[in-house]
This record gives sequence, structure tokens and C-alpha cells, in this order.
Amino acid sequence: MIQSEQHVPSRRALSLADIAWRAGEILLAHYALNEVEARRKDDNSPVTDADEEAEIFILSQLRHLFPDVPIVAEEEVSGGHASEIGDRFFLVDPLDGTKEFLSRNGEFTVNIAEIVNGTPACGVVFAPARSRLFVGEMSSGAFDLLTEAGVVPDFGGLRHIAARQPPPDGLVAVASRSHRDARTDEYLAHYKVKEFVSAGSSLKFCLVAAGEADIYPRLGRTMEWDTAAGHAVLAAAGGSVTTLDGRPFVYGKIEEKFANPFFVARGRS
Repeated sequence: MIQSEQHVPSRRALSLADIAWRAGEILLAHYALNEVEARRKDDNSPVTDADEEAEIFILSQLRHLFPDVPIVAEEEVSGGHASEIGDRFFLVDPLDGTKEFLSRNGEFTVNIAEIVNGTPACGVVFAPARSRLFVGEMSSGAFDLLTEAGVVPDFGGLRHIAARQPPPDGLVAVASRSHRDARTDEYLAHYKVKEFVSAGSSLKFCLVAAGEADIYPRLGRTMEWDTAAGHAVLAAAGGSVTTLDGRPFVYGKIEEKFANPFFVARGRS
């Protein structure tokens, strides 16, 4: 349960959490179908009707509640409709982990993040098939909540989470289920790793935020909407995300078309 009023997420954060949960219900309706048809976008990544329907819903809700805040959303950008951004904007991935969605392993998420001056100020990651929702807000901390399909969540049950200090007997490293490669293994070879955990989508950030893992390196292509919400949760939990050489990991990279550099996410140092 939330401990005190000063640590309760803002109404803004809870609004994002509610939108993410309802978008997750849309994804679950598609997930329950025996077959989900995937199409290929210009970058050869898969997209489904679930991605598109969930994004339409999220955008309608955000534009209703926050009409003056620009939104950068994966499928809109893929369709050539990127918004201009300002000092404050939203990043949306309606279905992070489409490959996990298609393989039916449950490791897909809804990601919504608010960026202020290049930094994630607030983010929500919802894993509907895992019934777990994460909220991170720099002003109030990081939280998780167990949910139930078809039952509107009681956000009064949000539980504080915190990233942990590295254990002396070795790190738990989390790597992408779909994208782990030799470069990732070479990077982690420089650390004392006692256990490897595979996970999909932005759940990897959240495992570190919840103190269930210690390090998540990514030496492969990601986009800002893939990482911002998980970054927000981890930062609010006391962890960090930096480039491999330790520079700040920033958002709003228009010249790079919102593509990210390689990065490493860590718990408390």
C-alpha cells in the first residue's frame, strides 16, 4: 500500500496509468484470439491490428486530457505523421514487444512516458498478460500493482518499489529475449554475473527497478518510445540509464529520428 500522502503519485501519473490499463485491455482482447495476423512495416518490424487499435485509444485519451502536449507515438511515426515536440511531450508505444505478443509468451507491454527537458519525468509500463503495472514519477517514486483482467484497478493498492544495491555475490543480469546477442554477452563478461534472466519489452527496466535484477545492457537498435517509460520507472526507483560510456540518456532526438544509442540500465550504485 502507498505509505504517505507525500509519496502518492500525482493525478497526472494516475491518469496515465488508467489509460495504459485500458489500452492493455484492448491488447488482451486481441491476444485471446486464436490467430493474430502480423504485417511488416517499412523497417521490417511487425505490426498488428492490436498495436494500431491500442494506439488510437491512447492518443485520443491523451489529446483529450492534455491537449497542449505533443505526442510522439510509434505507429504514427511509422505512418509518417510525427508531431513536432517541445520541452514537454509524450512518448507512446502501444504494444512494446510485438514479437512476444505474437509468440504468446506474455512479455509485452503498454508504454506511456512524459518527457520534460529531455528527461523522463513520469512513465507507466503495463504488462497486461502478466497482470502487473508499473508507475514511475520523479516527484513521488516508483510503484507496482497487481491487476486483474476486466477489473478496474484500485490504484490505492500501489506498492513502492526500489532498485537495489549490487549484491556482493554477483549481479542478476537481464537481457532481451528476442535480441540478446554476442555483443551483449561480451559486455556482461566484464561484470561478476551470477544469473541471467531473459525478458521481453520494457519489463527489463522494471525488473531492475523492482530490485529483481541489477543490470540490463542493450547493444542493439531501440527507439525512444521503446525505452522512455521503463527509464522513468527505473529512475524513479533510484536506478539509472546511461549510454555505454556513462553519458546521460536523453529524449527528443529529432535529428536521429528518435533512435537511441546503445545503453546500460543499472540499479543503485
